[in-house]
Amino acid sequence: MRIYTRTGDRGETSLFGGKRVPKDDLRIETYGTVDELNSVLGIIRAMKMRKSLDRILKKIQNDLFVVGADLASPARKNRPGKTVPRIMKQDVTALEALIDGIEPGLRPLREFILPGGSPAAAHLHLARALCRRVERSAVQLSRVESINPFIVAYLNRLSDLLFILARWTNHRSRKKEIVWVRDRNHQ
Repeated sequence: MRIYTRTGDRGETSLFGGKRVPKDDLRIETYGTVDELNSVLGIIRAMKMRKSLDRILKKIQNDLFVVGADLASPARKNRPGKTVPRIMKQDVTALEALIDGIEPGLRPLREFILPGGSPAAAHLHLARALCRRVERSAVQLSRVESINPFIVAYLNRLSDLLFILARWTNHRSRKKEIVWVRDRNHQ
């Protein structure tokens, strides 16, 4: 099988089920940004971080493939003999459990922090920002088409987890968090 099919040469692509749509369709934009987020997580995993972080990120990467498949399959339609995986409530609660397990070990936040610290933490902050972009796109899509409502909840919780993981990574690396200075005259 070749990687190229030439079926998209005129600016269209197929959704799961065969429907052709423009490549700049909001649904395509949304799951394309999911792919960007997944790629950034792959960069972080390539940094050879702690095994516990790697396990979490690997699970999230697999979940993001489910998010992409879910978004590429409008109206919850399955092809005969093929079931599309869907994000479910338990995926959202699993993220909440991770947050609840990690956050108590961190210094309580009393001010805003700037993205940065260790390279892995900085990339986790980038992933968080990308996740927020996917979430905004999914919300926009949900206003014009039907999507699985657990997708938006999952993305919302995932961005929170990525923020907590960035803080946890800096904490474990003994990197001080950079506090946002409100008064720009006293930087």
